[in-house]
Amino acid sequence: MSEERIASPRAAGPQGPRETTEEEAESGQERRRGGYGRRDRFPRRQRRCSFCTDRNARIDYKDASELRLYLTDHGKIRPRRQTALCAKHQREVAVAIKRARHLALLPFVMDVRGRR
Repeated sequence: MSEERIASPRAAGPQGPRETTEEEAESGQERRRGGYGRRDRFPRRQRRCSFCTDRNARIDYKDASELRLYLTDHGKIRPRRQTALCAKHQREVAVAIKRARHLALLPFVMDVRGRR
């Protein structure tokens, strides 16, 4: 049995263009070059914005205890990849934190002992 090989236009490494069998091309699979990728072993579940899922939740600058969840131990605003908020709600949280800081409900910088 002879298998026809089709050159894949995507990946051309030091050994030249990678070839894909007809069966792989028809099924939409591509051959991978050795090893395991992180994406294969640890599929990530979709993280949802907590304010989008709970429609009743409000971002209020007066609720300092809620806003502390979005601050680091140094007092910096956590990035989106850590808070899992959508862009709209991340901006609203940032504005609320800044308002709370201005009214002295939240500190600008938290005192962290043990560092020089």
